[in-house]
Amino acid sequence: MDLHLTGKTALVTGSTGGIGLEIARKLAVEGAKTIVSGRSKDKVEAAVAGIKASGGKDVTGIVADITTADGAAKTIAAAKEVDILVNNLGIYESKPFTEISDADWLKFFDVNVLSGVRLARAYFPQMLKKDWGRIIFISSESGLSIPKDMIHYGMTKTAQLTIARGLAELTKGTKVTVNSVLPGPTRSEGVEAFLRSQSSTPDAPLAALEKQFFETARTSSLLQRMIEPDEIASLVAYVASPLSAATNGAALRVEGGLVSTIA
Repeated sequence: MDLHLTGKTALVTGSTGGIGLEIARKLAVEGAKTIVSGRSKDKVEAAVAGIKASGGKDVTGIVADITTADGAAKTIAAAKEVDILVNNLGIYESKPFTEISDADWLKFFDVNVLSGVRLARAYFPQMLKKDWGRIIFISSESGLSIPKDMIHYGMTKTAQLTIARGLAELTKGTKVTVNSVLPGPTRSEGVEAFLRSQSSTPDAPLAALEKQFFETARTSSLLQRMIEPDEIASLVAYVASPLSAATNGAALRVEGGLVSTIA
């Protein structure tokens, strides 16, 4: 399917690995001018090279820490006009509520929420002026079904849903859309450590850890396995495209059926 992304410029945050990398790859292969964003020069360069090797023709990178105001300003200065903003950057951890410090709460809010707010604040007015644009927040099923061991993380994912819906309300009558995409547990570089931290048998093989996780911690999942990053990227690429013009203000779930409610 041609997603009609040729000529569009896309900025994907946190895109040197995991879901973000696959989103950037998908957008680039579909023809978008794609900007990879990360804090490590080596990782940004490796991601750009990897995407080009996959068939992405117009790929560049920005090295900046967008969890800070200075890093966001550096990014905005380097990417002055953006048609598609994918706020993917995020962190997570498992931690008992009573052990989550003030610093933890603030860190999670800065990284998962404010990083996207800063960029949306810069690019949203441009999109309205051009009468075309896409802002996509990569939230999580944890924004709807809050994990008892990740309450601070769930809070940030619910906040993203609120921000995305609020911005969508400001697009009425335009060709700008703002949506959220809600992945479920997804395979990534850090998932093995996370699974081991969740398991009663942390030294078990990875496949056994994954099976145990869905049998004990995410029992409602219909998929009963980790989602692959490219499975998330396929939905994001469609939402980023002109073909998704009628999808606005939505919280789009790609969480393997983990959330049982239909609303």
